Amino acid sequence: MRVDFRRAEAYRGEEVVELSAKEFKLLRYLIEHRGAALSRDELLNEVWGYDAAVSTRTVDVHVAWLRQKLEPNQRHPQFILTIHGRGYKFSG
Repeated sequence: MRVDFRRAEAYRGEEVVELSAKEFKLLRYLIEHRGAALSRDELLNEVWGYDAAVSTRTVDVHVAWLRQKLEPNQRHPQFILTIHGRGYKFSG
């Protein structure tokens, strides 16, 4: 997987992966904080904004969509890892 921030494009191998604006923003935040355990609340605040009327489940759904599009095996993710009881981290 690779990401071109200037073009706002993500690639799986040589294939361009279509991401929504919110998916790309979430992916960018995860990558920019690579290796850090990020809580769902932090992701909601930083990606959706303080005024967003969404729940932490929204983060889980968007992470699942990113995994579906980017991970070679979404049952055993390599890039977006779940940190049980905390949230997520990007490893890659």
